Amino acid sequence: MSGDADGFDPVAFLERAVPVASNDDVSEMRELLVETLEAEGADPTVDDAGNTVASKGATEPATHLVLNTHIDTVSPHVPYARENGVIRGRGSCDAKGPLASLLSAFFAADPGPDSRVTLAVTPDEELLSTGAAALDVDGDMYIVGEPTGLDVCTAAKGRFEGTVSLSGVAAHAAEPQSGSNAVDALASVLDALRSFDDDREAHPDLGPATLTPTMVDGGANSNQVPADCRLVVDRRSVPPETADGFRDELESTLRAAVPDDVGVDFALTERPTPFLEAFATDPDHELVTTLAAASRDAGGRADVRPFTAATEASYFSPAPVVVFGPGHLADDEGAVAHAEREYVRTDDVRTAAAALEAAVAAILA
Repeated sequence: MSGDADGFDPVAFLERAVPVASNDDVSEMRELLVETLEAEGADPTVDDAGNTVASKGATEPATHLVLNTHIDTVSPHVPYARENGVIRGRGSCDAKGPLASLLSAFFAADPGPDSRVTLAVTPDEELLSTGAAALDVDGDMYIVGEPTGLDVCTAAKGRFEGTVSLSGVAAHAAEPQSGSNAVDALASVLDALRSFDDDREAHPDLGPATLTPTMVDGGANSNQVPADCRLVVDRRSVPPETADGFRDELESTLRAAVPDDVGVDFALTERPTPFLEAFATDPDHELVTTLAAASRDAGGRADVRPFTAATEASYFSPAPVVVFGPGHLADDEGAVAHAEREYVRTDDVRTAAAALEAAVAAILA
């Protein structure tokens, strides 16, 4: 049966995994994962960051392929249900369906004498990526499991967030000229944001970067010239922009745009792990062509395209990395992943497993 390796059935695993709530605490789901790996003869370890890692093959390989996905899910937990070849429930497509397919490929893998395959499953992808940030796995190529509709995704935009802080001088609103109005200076900031990317070329795969104001706060009293104003911005980046480079360029742009009597500062939102930056893998790389061919042969659509959400794949770049798996972020009816109606088709789980088994075998041969 497609997707079965040494008795492992990815759909049967998924039927056990989806009922396990992993939105607030991944402990029970990680126990199931470790139990499954041990039952199939693997020797997994769990590191201090909660990553579950298992490997097989050469200790000093010429080719090291890493299979990665995550076991945490967003809230709230959605109960498991199965009907007419569809598994519903939180995590069914994001990302326990992809995990089931990756497990099938890992168990089936038989690395050559110079090859190694590692399964690395992280615990905190949906929030701060503390697992991926601490992951100590040095791969030559990476396949990241996410719901892509069996397409091979070679690139994704990054996501940065930061706050523009404007500082003026408070005064009575009856004498506005006696102060410096931080809220009024926001007009110059918004103009600068709209034109920030005017001279920047769009990425050939990902299109243009975007810069969006999302939240604003300012002023203390309705009859007072406001001394402070804060604006949160959302940046969806494209290569080769980095978080630090974006911060420096935006702050310089805003200083030139804002009136001299108003102070301006821009700071990225503090977080304990790096931002998920943009990545792009050459569509002609053997990792891409091999997996796309395997997906087509297994019955998948296998388009090669960008992924529309930020993922931990960015942590593994610039090594070649692709995103692949069963399920969809959204379908014709609306959101699927992160939604109340989250689901995955069992046929797609088996197709993904078969495609991954074939691709891993070819890469490690």
